[in-house]
Amino acid sequence: MLSHQQLSRIIIIGFMVLVGYALAKAFYHNSVLGIILGLTSLGAGIYFLHLLVKAREEMEAEERA
Repeated sequence: MLSHQQLSRIIIIGFMVLVGYALAKAFYHNSVLGIILGLTSLGAGIYFLHLLVKAREEMEAEERA
C-alpha cells in the first residue's frame, strides 16, 4: 500500500504532467485560449501547493503548542 504522502505526491505530479501536456498541445496548435487555460491551471496548482504547505506548517505549530 502507498502511504498518504506518497499518494498525494503522485496525484500532484500527475496533475502537473497533465497541465504541462495541455500547455504543450496548446503551443503546438497556436491556441491562445488553450494557453490561457493551461497557465490558469498551472497557477491554480501552484497556489494549491502553497496553501497545502501553509496548512501543514500551521497544523505542526498547533501540535507543538
